[in-house]
Amino acid sequence: MNVRLRSLKRQNITSVRIKFSLFLTALLVAAADQLTKEWIRSNLATGQAIPESGLFQITHVHNTGAAFGLLSDQSSLLAMVAAIGVVLLLIYALFLHHRLPFLNNRPASLALGLILGGTIGNLFDRLLRGYVTDFISVGIWPDFNIADSAITIGAIILAYSLLQNVRAEE
Repeated sequence: MNVRLRSLKRQNITSVRIKFSLFLTALLVAAADQLTKEWIRSNLATGQAIPESGLFQITHVHNTGAAFGLLSDQSSLLAMVAAIGVVLLLIYALFLHHRLPFLNNRPASLALGLILGGTIGNLFDRLLRGYVTDFISVGIWPDFNIADSAITIGAIILAYSLLQNVRAEE
């Protein structure tokens, strides 16, 4: 009985650490995203770029759609989808994490924190402004921001983590 109690205690501590990691990551991403966007809005006029030409620019852009210009002028729909995503991630993190053990590890926690923080950052823009502020411009790639980067990196880490779990089971 004592061994089982210690095991449960260890699992509880691990669960708390994973939740803490997820929420801290989300908070840091959302804060960094909002701070950088506020700096851009305060220091660059819409359409202004630094430098004026080149492969890499900081450019103040308003995005009313999703990635790659998809769903242009659909900010309300995208805000609703993002809000649903945030709620689902929070339900998982708070109530269902123990039912999905393949997501109960540090890489998956980091990935979900990145996705949650990025989604919150862009949702905040959509709700307050009706658009997302994008500012990172690289070559022919569509403009993006910290939130977009976090969501993309989080999705890649999550996919890699899930592939590792599948390989370990085989």
